[in-house]
Amino acid sequence: MAIIYLDSTIRTTFTGKKWSVPSTVYARPLELYEGAPLTIRDFKIELGMLGYHFVSRLENPGQASITGNTVNIYTSGFQFSDDLEPARKVALHIQDGVVSELVSNDGAQLLRLEPLAIGGIYPSHHEDRLLVKLSEVPESLQNMLVAVEDNRFYSHIGISPRGIVRALIANIKEGGISQGASTLTQQLVKNYYLTSEQTLSRKAKEALMALLLELHFSKSEILEGYINEVYLGQDGPRSIHGFGLASQYYFNRPLSDLSIAQQALLVALVRGANYYNPWRNPERALERRNLVLDIAVREERLDLDLAERAKKRPLEIGGPSVASHRRYPAYLDLVRRQLQRDYKEEDLSSSGLAIFTHFDPLVQTSAESSLAANIAKHKSSGKSDELQGAVVITRPNTGAVIAVLGGKDGRYAGFNRALDARRQIGSLLKPAVYLAALEQPERYTLATLISDDEYILQLPNGDQWAPKNYDLDSHGDVLLYKALAHSYNQATARLGNTIGIDKVVDTVHRLGVEQNFPALPSVTLGAVDLLPVEVAQIYQTIAADGFYTPLMAINAVVEPGGELLTSYPLEVDKRFDAASIYMLSHALQAVTHEGTAKSLEWLLPDFPVAGKTGTTNDLRDSWFAGFSGDMMAVVWLGNDDNSSTGLTGSSGALRVWADIFKQRSRLPIQNLPPEDIKMVWVDRDTGQGSQPSCTNTIPLPFVVGTEPDQEIRCQPGATKVIDWFKKLVDKI
Repeated sequence: MAIIYLDSTIRTTFTGKKWSVPSTVYARPLELYEGAPLTIRDFKIELGMLGYHFVSRLENPGQASITGNTVNIYTSGFQFSDDLEPARKVALHIQDGVVSELVSNDGAQLLRLEPLAIGGIYPSHHEDRLLVKLSEVPESLQNMLVAVEDNRFYSHIGISPRGIVRALIANIKEGGISQGASTLTQQLVKNYYLTSEQTLSRKAKEALMALLLELHFSKSEILEGYINEVYLGQDGPRSIHGFGLASQYYFNRPLSDLSIAQQALLVALVRGANYYNPWRNPERALERRNLVLDIAVREERLDLDLAERAKKRPLEIGGPSVASHRRYPAYLDLVRRQLQRDYKEEDLSSSGLAIFTHFDPLVQTSAESSLAANIAKHKSSGKSDELQGAVVITRPNTGAVIAVLGGKDGRYAGFNRALDARRQIGSLLKPAVYLAALEQPERYTLATLISDDEYILQLPNGDQWAPKNYDLDSHGDVLLYKALAHSYNQATARLGNTIGIDKVVDTVHRLGVEQNFPALPSVTLGAVDLLPVEVAQIYQTIAADGFYTPLMAINAVVEPGGELLTSYPLEVDKRFDAASIYMLSHALQAVTHEGTAKSLEWLLPDFPVAGKTGTTNDLRDSWFAGFSGDMMAVVWLGNDDNSSTGLTGSSGALRVWADIFKQRSRLPIQNLPPEDIKMVWVDRDTGQGSQPSCTNTIPLPFVVGTEPDQEIRCQPGATKVIDWFKKLVDKI
């Protein structure tokens, strides 16, 4: 009965799907074409992350050379869901941050580099492998493997009687099991079906199952199974199985591109991947590699000249544990959560899916360095020893999430503050109040005077609510846009409660917040706990001109064979009219020029952006959310225990945001007025119509028919005008 059971087990499990293959998550591919924004420095970083080798002469895929402003690359090629990107030789000339010329050997004018693998969704045992067919494995590697591990592989029946006798004698001398007699078939059985315990019963079962395996399957099938199963290294919690993945892990290239010396090193690792680890023990690994070459020659499975040339070569490995430096746990967390809407966890961790995302490794790297550097600066100044942060970055036109940071250490897979830390958002919610007002242009314009005097609201329970401004001063009647730009609490609270809290809450929901919260007066000042990713959804809608686009990390999911399984197209829902959003964006630009984010004028000189600072009571949370023409980002700084950070939105989060945008944003805000908008010069204090030549004037947008009809006549020669607003009018 035992033999029947073992026979059934082997026949059913070794046919078809043999392994749980994790899904691989890929970043966006870097697109290359004439006019593409790209610097030599960024291109070199990207090629380095992809594992390209920098050489003087291109001979193989995965190589690059840089001379001045010219980059020559031999791309590796990649099977995308929509097309096969072949390996190509390409020459690019990069000038002033733009690809000025592109020439490829096949005439292609638009091409994509292979995407960076940024992580995987693994089965519970954390085994990772890249399945290869035997036809994809170099014959020289097959020969060396057989020569070293089992030279009689093609002639025995699964076990080696001679080896068993030799091992038995050795074990009797040692008084126990000190030596095995495993053939490749037995090793495969042990690794695939059994444990590593050294007992006679386990060895007997191993031998019996090896015989059965040889009975039902060909030598080619068994060798292919072994090549995909064997353990070849450890990358943190992830175990590297199979020669296909090991080739990528150690050399950053496919098996087909490996030299004889590199193939021999992989065979050397079979005997002990950790003992012969080439990064920790390079001399030991080199000695074992050369022994593999000698054995292959002795067993007449490798030419002597090839072996001698290979022995003269260095190890030629990539950077130490390259794959471990590609982990982006916060982003992968978002990917996994979005996938769980459509896929079972078992399918994600066992079906070998290719998951293509919008992740941009260059933007992520800048976000990581900016957050870490700013937190270190605040720590050195004594602000807080436990300061943490979170960042979410999107593309305004699509809602694509391109970078996520869940903490100050971007590679640490701990608490994901971007997706799980609910914090009070403070003044970041104020734009919803002003948007609700601007949706009523017959009542409110950017030039409407609203009071910032002391505000006291009698609550239904008899209590009084009396919010104060951050500077503890009152500012009298101010223009509506100025109340937002300077984040006046008294004016905002009065405006929100005049409009109606229900309308403000409805605006927040239309901006993209799905969770419900009480419609209390304090909502106007941001007394609402939201996740950074939820705040990103709010500002994404504003940055997208009032079009709601759900934040999306995933572009497509592809089956192992290359067939598209699921695509995630752009979803758009127009939720606000163009005029009201345009006026709100105009006011958010004013925040960065004369309001609480005025420091952006020198942090990002001559680069118009829009945004809003946020600071909560007792300086517990520092926020900044804002956008340019090509990026939107939300940054949060705070302590996990909710203690004071000593930071405002402008002294904390804004500095991180500005640093990221200085490095990565290429397009300033493009706030083009709709047809029903008219620009009118008004007096800064009264909101009355004025002339450009007058002092103390500013141009503001109005819905046609709502602009002021009274015009102040100024004295001749009064020509002082704010430079930035003058430039803005000239552009329009």
